[in-house]
Amino acid sequence: MIQQRIGLRFITPAFLGDAHQVGGWRTPPLKALLRAWWRVFAARRCGYDHRRLREEEGRLFGHAWLTAENGRAWAYQSRVRLRLESWTRGRLERWPSDPPVRHPEVGQGGRQVGAHLYLGYGPLSFQTGIGTRLKAPPAVEAGAQADLVLAYPETLRDDIAGTLQLMAWFGTVGGRSRNGWGSLDLEADEIKGVEDLPGGEPFLGQVTRRLRDCLELDWPHALGSDERGLLLWRTVPKPSWEETMRALAEVKIALRTQFPFGQNRDATNPVFENRHVLAYPVTNHGVLQWSRPGRGMLKQTERIANQLRFKVARDARGYVGLIVHVPCGLPDSLARKLPPGHRPLVEQQLVVWREVHQVLESRRDLQRV
Repeated sequence: MIQQRIGLRFITPAFLGDAHQVGGWRTPPLKALLRAWWRVFAARRCGYDHRRLREEEGRLFGHAWLTAENGRAWAYQSRVRLRLESWTRGRLERWPSDPPVRHPEVGQGGRQVGAHLYLGYGPLSFQTGIGTRLKAPPAVEAGAQADLVLAYPETLRDDIAGTLQLMAWFGTVGGRSRNGWGSLDLEADEIKGVEDLPGGEPFLGQVTRRLRDCLELDWPHALGSDERGLLLWRTVPKPSWEETMRALAEVKIALRTQFPFGQNRDATNPVFENRHVLAYPVTNHGVLQWSRPGRGMLKQTERIANQLRFKVARDARGYVGLIVHVPCGLPDSLARKLPPGHRPLVEQQLVVWREVHQVLESRRDLQRV
């Protein structure tokens, strides 16, 4: 067995909660993060077959649910073991100042909203007289550190090394982590920093796939690429994580408002439109087949996770925001619920995502990596 010690440090606050909703360091979300990026690392060698990948994952991380061809259930203990040196409670009790950002769809003609509140709504809430606050303090504070110890067989060295590198570049953990909260910095031998991303092309090529091919599957399995290469952008450096999160909030608002609703009016005309491809639910714009009636509006019950992953990292020049596209198609279970003439085929989804990429390309505060 190999034993490896990895230093973890949060660049942005993390919303990690136990069964009692007390924020603090915990092992389960870190193991989930390891498994998620391992799937991206291993998907190509499994031929992007989710059944093969699922079985290999079960053999590696343990399972009690796989069934053999003869119908007999079998189980495996995890071959990867991990331990946090301490399960420290978070120390962030009060939210710092929340820089404002303009949202053109809030109120009449637009309004200033808290950038952190916009990206962290749920764990964060608004209170009159106070502003942005933690809904259930504490949270794990930016700068919090802990050591993670991994133990695994020598035969898994390459798998773990590749997975840890993806985590170091793109890994976030906890509530609203796809919006950049819980951005992790990893320190260990042979793990490269964000400044090495342009030089990481040989490795990244193993986990990258054409955008259109990615949209043929409805689960995240690769980093996306187009004719220019990897679908990855970075913000200009900022002096703090707070300002970097503000920049990411501006980007997300621009991406979503790029697709104004032309017909959808929630309960009065709850039809599917292009913005629903990006993520779901959407405030005040539910889809009939993905909702149930509520008081005056639809109760949006289905979920589509955002495919654009935000991450805050540090380099020699300051704090930078990374935006990487991990594409996949609209889940089949949701597409089948839509009327036949309203189901977005791969080509339609491809057009939507290309428009998203054009917005990212056109912003002066972003650079294609």
